[in-house]
Order: sequence, then C-alpha cells, then structure tokens
Amino acid sequence: MYKPLPASLTIKNSKIHGLGLYAVVDIPANTDLGISHVRDERFESSFIRTPLGGFFNHSDTPNCEVREVGEFLHLFTLKDIRPTSELTATYTLYKIKKTPEKNV
Repeated sequence: MYKPLPASLTIKNSKIHGLGLYAVVDIPANTDLGISHVRDERFESSFIRTPLGGFFNHSDTPNCEVREVGEFLHLFTLKDIRPTSELTATYTLYKIKKTPEKNV
C-alpha cells in the first residue's frame, strides 16, 4: 500500500515556515528517508516534489540533505534525528550530491 511519508515522519506546524516535516521516532544519521523529487523535464527546475519533498523547510544549518540516486532525488539525514525534531535541508536543485544506487 502506498504511503506518502515514511512511518517515522509526520507533518505539522513549523516555527520556520508554514508546515514542516517532523520525526516521530529516533532516526539514525545517513538514513535514506525516500524519494523527495522525481525528474520530469516538463516542470520548472525539471523536478516534481513528492509529499516528502514538499514539506521539509530550508535551513543554513540543515540536519538532512537531498542527494541524487539514479533518476530520483532522495532525502538523507546528516545526523541522528530525535523525535519532535523538524527535518530541514538547504534548498537547492543545482548542487545535488550524486549517490551510487548500490550504496543506498
């Protein structure tokens, strides 16, 4: 069955802006949370956001980052995330790290 977010995450009001993505359990560093964007040249920036990609907020000191894995962009944790912590990443579709699919 399709689930728009991993069971480890929820969406709620953010102190940063609007709604944000929050952990509901401990999440270890370097966890692949799933697909945040799908490449589609018909859209601005050539990507479509998934629910995961649509709710994380920007931070200059993020606890997550977006990495290219094959044809998709995935959201990875940069450090251990505690429950109730908001997940953030630096907004950029121009400097995406590429991760080999076999290492995910």
